[in-house]
Amino acid sequence: MAMTMTEKIMARHAGLDAVEPGQLIQCQVDIVLANDITFPPAAKEFFRIGRPVFDTDKIVLVPDHFTPNKDIKSAEMAKEMREFVKENSIKNYFEVGRMGIEHVLLPEQGLIVPGEVIIGADSHTCTYGALGAFATGVGSTDAGAAMATGQTWFKVPSSIKVELKGQLPQWVSGKDVILTLIGKIGVDGARYQALEFCGEGIQSLSMADRFTIANMAIEAGAKNGIFPIDAIAEAYMNGRVQKPYQQIAADHDACYASTITIDLHTLTPVVALPHLPENVCPVTEVNTLAIHQVVIGSCTNGRLEDLAQAAAILSEQPVHPDVRTIIIPGSQQVYLDALEAGYIETFIRAGAVVSTPTCGPCLGGYMGILAAGERAVSTTNRNFRGRMGHVDSEVYLAGPAVAAASAVMGRIAGPQEVLR
Repeated sequence: MAMTMTEKIMARHAGLDAVEPGQLIQCQVDIVLANDITFPPAAKEFFRIGRPVFDTDKIVLVPDHFTPNKDIKSAEMAKEMREFVKENSIKNYFEVGRMGIEHVLLPEQGLIVPGEVIIGADSHTCTYGALGAFATGVGSTDAGAAMATGQTWFKVPSSIKVELKGQLPQWVSGKDVILTLIGKIGVDGARYQALEFCGEGIQSLSMADRFTIANMAIEAGAKNGIFPIDAIAEAYMNGRVQKPYQQIAADHDACYASTITIDLHTLTPVVALPHLPENVCPVTEVNTLAIHQVVIGSCTNGRLEDLAQAAAILSEQPVHPDVRTIIIPGSQQVYLDALEAGYIETFIRAGAVVSTPTCGPCLGGYMGILAAGERAVSTTNRNFRGRMGHVDSEVYLAGPAVAAASAVMGRIAGPQEVLR
């Protein structure tokens, strides 16, 4: 039976020769992930089951949402995680000073390989599909049960083939690709389906682009997003990954629910207007809208390549005096690499503030909360009402180049307006 990439991975982890969309299966998992917010309820379920952890190497715990701790409650949640790690000899725990935003950190640390089944008590766990894994977010209850059993259940999703053609133009990035796709199909356009990316256009996508695209598959309602492995992905894993893996490729006659074609060379920088990621339009259509804050970072766009785009623009002109600009490297390694490349100095001299790696403002946590009536351009992944602060604030989603240009101009702007 011909299968898609997602179906093949799920079948192997269920011990079956084949699976089909809609089928209910029980799968072995390779990684169970939780963070400082989602771990406490997962731990409650784990202790209720009354078993030891299924594998001390396959549970990954990252305090990144309200960490470094912003208040007493967040400190208590982090302490609970820390104590669990010690009591259960969890190998992959990343303390403050060694941590990063989880979905930047895990691939960087070589913990993700092709063909795995990865679940995380965080919706953007789908990021890891950029490395050919089946990765998806689950509730804390399911994560807690999996920490004890090493298994979880799934309904096999049908797959949408997303064929990418051509090459990305200058200043167009993976964020523009995924926002354009969401703009086409809507936030429920891939509901409980797999987005399988393919086509010769993939060759023009860096790993940072692919992580961004896979990360926001959930914003289209998808169960997961997944890319095939090529030389670019192999080069990324070389020197990072220490465990064996098996690449998975879709069968040439696999059955897809639908096919969407995107010509990369026709894309332009875009922005998603409040209050849904599907409200996508070209930057040129909203370039008179004044803003108050810019956030560059998050699990979506906190990698070195993202910071490089922002630095190229902020090296030309400083931040507008009416705009607060917050730069958040995705991990300590990204921070170090950006420091060595001179990006951090560029940001500070331009009038931006640089934060320790944290999810922070993305979920309205801290490090950049909006007041009523304020507008922010952000490289994060969601712009729901109240996502970054007051319910009467507005978040405009964009890639790093647009965010940096907007910081300079004091309004939503494209990079060409700064780099004339």
